[in-house]
Amino acid sequence: MASVLDVAEYILKETGSMTTMKLQKLVYYSQAWSLVWDEKPLFGEPIEAWANGPVVRELYEAHRGRFQVDTIENGDPTRLEGEQEETVLAVLRYYGDESSQWLSDLTHMEDPWQDARKGLPSTTRSDVEITHASMMEYYGGLPPDEC
Repeated sequence: MASVLDVAEYILKETGSMTTMKLQKLVYYSQAWSLVWDEKPLFGEPIEAWANGPVVRELYEAHRGRFQVDTIENGDPTRLEGEQEETVLAVLRYYGDESSQWLSDLTHMEDPWQDARKGLPSTTRSDVEITHASMMEYYGGLPPDEC
């Protein structure tokens, strides 16, 4: 299975430099839609419901202290296979032109992030995991033209 670092590097290879917040959100949506379309996770690392939206801690540690990234050390985009590449490319076509703030705002309106943060003030730190089941249920229930 590819790691989150592999997926992030694949995204950067396809799109070029971007903010770390945008990269985190694109990785999140890639995982969510892989669960729906491919019926399996794209990567194994958990996604946490942080105040600014979904974050994969392992990816955060890889880009910590940077605002913009153009590569992720130890990420190998060749570890993604055909179906995985297709899923990420579809996510990039749908979400890729949006700003990091727009993507963050979108995740805040969706059930997986809201449910994981239930009862927490919006600015409170949290490491509660956004489960695969909650992502599959929510995104699998969206109309087909949502991505």
